[in-house]
Amino acid sequence: MAQTDVLLTKEPAPQTVPPCELPCKEYDVARNTGAYTSSGLATAGFRTSKYLPEEWFQNCYARYHQAFADRDQSERQRHESQQLAAETQALAQRTQQDSTRTVGERLQDTHGWKSELQREVEALAAETDLLLAQKQRLERALDATEVPFSIATDNLQCRERRQHPNLVRDHVETELLKEAELIRNIQELLKRTIMQAVSQIRLNREHKETCEMDWSDKVEAYNIDETCGRHHSQSTEVQAHPHSTTFQESASTPETWAKFTQDNLCRAQRERLASANLRVLVDCILRDTSEDLRLQCDAVNLAFGRRCEELEDARHKLQHHLHKTLQEITDQEHNVAALRQAIKDKEAPLHVAQTRLYLRSHRPNMELCRDAAQFRLVSEVEELNMSLTALREKLLEAEQSLRNLEDTHMSLEKDIAALTNSLFIDRQKCMAHRTRYPTILQLAGYQ
Repeated sequence: MAQTDVLLTKEPAPQTVPPCELPCKEYDVARNTGAYTSSGLATAGFRTSKYLPEEWFQNCYARYHQAFADRDQSERQRHESQQLAAETQALAQRTQQDSTRTVGERLQDTHGWKSELQREVEALAAETDLLLAQKQRLERALDATEVPFSIATDNLQCRERRQHPNLVRDHVETELLKEAELIRNIQELLKRTIMQAVSQIRLNREHKETCEMDWSDKVEAYNIDETCGRHHSQSTEVQAHPHSTTFQESASTPETWAKFTQDNLCRAQRERLASANLRVLVDCILRDTSEDLRLQCDAVNLAFGRRCEELEDARHKLQHHLHKTLQEITDQEHNVAALRQAIKDKEAPLHVAQTRLYLRSHRPNMELCRDAAQFRLVSEVEELNMSLTALREKLLEAEQSLRNLEDTHMSLEKDIAALTNSLFIDRQKCMAHRTRYPTILQLAGYQ
């Protein structure tokens, strides 16, 4: 056995070994042929097929080789099977970890969009509430305009009962007509704005509902993916679903999925911005209309006061009123002069800023930078231009007021005799009724 082991270790393992066959016999005893044949009575009873010792050893060696080859092939197959099992196990673990990581990334994306949708839904709800409050302000402001309109129409009707020659279309009547027309225009504007607010509220709610549905779908998908992320090979609730790898025809792609939510958010943000702009517009409308109404009311009251002063003082205080009117004209002229000087004073800073911008425009190459100084100089020019525009507008208002004062000065020179009835109507009827005029807060819809 030791020799055979030595021989087996020295010889290389055959790749393929044919099936073991016994060597062909070198002789045939029955036929008395071969190398070592014998005949006669000496061989009687021993006639059988036998192998030579060399053939026996050759057969043993063949058996050894066959056993070695089979063991070697079995060991290779066993090693390859173990290696394949380890590789497939590692591959399965890697793919499962990669799938878990991908599901986790999907969870992050879903959570991000879900958070954006939730914030947008909350922002839309808050914006809708604010717009509802503005709508209520508009409705209250519209209701509040009824009293000024009834006052203006009543004043006009009362002044129709004045006696000749005082039945004239004076400044008071003009301001009253302007007030009535202003109130009608404001009422139409408020009604249109209310309809616009109602339409915007409906759009806000529709987009809020769309975002809520998208958010609800993402919450459900997030919960499903979160459950998928917790599954592993040792989970007990996993089952076989052979047909689950088939993609559904209605399934979206990551691009269309993200675009769908992004479009919903963009539309919701666009409507929310429109709603915010509408609220700002409503604030401006209510502020401007209330201020316009109060200014017009003050203008009417002022006209009434002046007219009553004219009627009461008549001849005795005509000079006194002329003096006061002249004084006011002088003050307004001073104001006009001051405004013109203020406009002139703004020209030098404007020229300085423009010169700086012009000089800085000659900076070479990359030095021509839109730095903070450049933006500040541009804003300075814009601010100065805005200041000049405001001053010019104020100058126009002052000049208009000056012209109105001059018209009043001309009217004070007219004959105001026999004005007792007119004074009674203006003071006792009209001005007493105007004390019921709403406050600026009521006209702005706060009360």
